[in-house]
Amino acid sequence: MRNVPGTPRLLGLAGLLPQFACALVLYLGPVEWRGAAQATAFAYAALIFSFLGGMWWGIAAAAPAAERRQALGWLWVAAVLPSLVALGTFLPWVFGYTWPEPSLVMLGGAILMSPAVDAKLGPLAPRWWLSLRVPLSIGLGSATLAAALA
Repeated sequence: MRNVPGTPRLLGLAGLLPQFACALVLYLGPVEWRGAAQATAFAYAALIFSFLGGMWWGIAAAAPAAERRQALGWLWVAAVLPSLVALGTFLPWVFGYTWPEPSLVMLGGAILMSPAVDAKLGPLAPRWWLSLRVPLSIGLGSATLAAALA
């Protein structure tokens, strides 16, 4: 991550702290905090995954007009999927099914796979983009899975 500018690197890494804190509470905190920690871990993972989709949308929108028209249909679709996945992982709770462990597993797995989209961005993204995205995805995805398995 040395080639990543300081501000996105620092803020990106700081963005991992809430999920790490939730996982820490789930493993070491009082049992009374468990429900709140799981719900917070779910909400944070869903929020950040949706934010990532917004980043992809912005990259697609900033692409030159010729690229937007001809070759970026896949990116517009990919940009919408994180919000739909996040919503889909929330619905089991709404309908009274087991939650949040399966939802956390699904979100954690989706976050871990998200750099596949980033890798396809090529010159549309900053040169340092993948250097930032991979460790952040591994960190958030792993912490989300850890929260599911606690």
